[in-house]
Amino acid sequence: MALDFAKGITEFRWHGRGGQGVVTSNQMLGKAALAEGNYIQAFPEFGPERTGAPVRAFLRISKDPIQVYAQVYRPDVVVCIDPTLLDVVNPAEGLKEDGILVVNSEKDPAEIRKKFGFSTGKVVTVDATKIALEVMGRPFYNMPTMAAAVKATGVVAVETVIKEVQERYPGKVGDLNKVAIERAVKEAKIG
Repeated sequence: MALDFAKGITEFRWHGRGGQGVVTSNQMLGKAALAEGNYIQAFPEFGPERTGAPVRAFLRISKDPIQVYAQVYRPDVVVCIDPTLLDVVNPAEGLKEDGILVVNSEKDPAEIRKKFGFSTGKVVTVDATKIALEVMGRPFYNMPTMAAAVKATGVVAVETVIKEVQERYPGKVGDLNKVAIERAVKEAKIG
C-alpha cells in the first residue's frame, strides 16, 4: 500500500541517535522526493546534542506547496533507525491510525506491533544493522532503514533514492550504500 498523495502532505518523523545519519537519511529521502517533482520540508530537531543522544528529524512531502512551518505532531510515517531507542521511546506515539511504523529490528512486525500497541496501520521491520555490517563492515544502518520506508510507503522510487545517495557519496561508499539499499528493500518485512 503506497501512501495517497491526493490527501495532501505526507509527514515523516525519524528517530535515532546523534551521529547515526538520521538527518542525512531524512535529507536523502527529501532530495529524492524533490527530484521527482514534489515539494518538501526536511528539518532536524536537536539542541546541544552530542553523539549518541536521541535525535529526531522531520520530513514533509507534497504535490502542492507546503504552508505548514511547525514540527510534525501526527506523522503518517515514523522511522526508527536505532533499535536501542525502542526501550526508551514509543515510536508509535502520535502516529496516525493508518500510519506506517518502520523499525530497524530483526524482530517480526507482529512483535513490534504488540510492544507498542499499534493495532492499526502497517509495521515494517528490517535488520538494517545486519545488512550494514555485512555490506559495509560498519554500523551505517540509516540508509537500509530508509530503504525499508521507501518500500513500505512508495513515496518515491527506490531508483531515485539510489541516484541521490550515489550523487552524495560517489565511488565505493555510494556503491556499498546502493547494495545495502537494494538488499533492505528485498528483506524488509511488512505486517
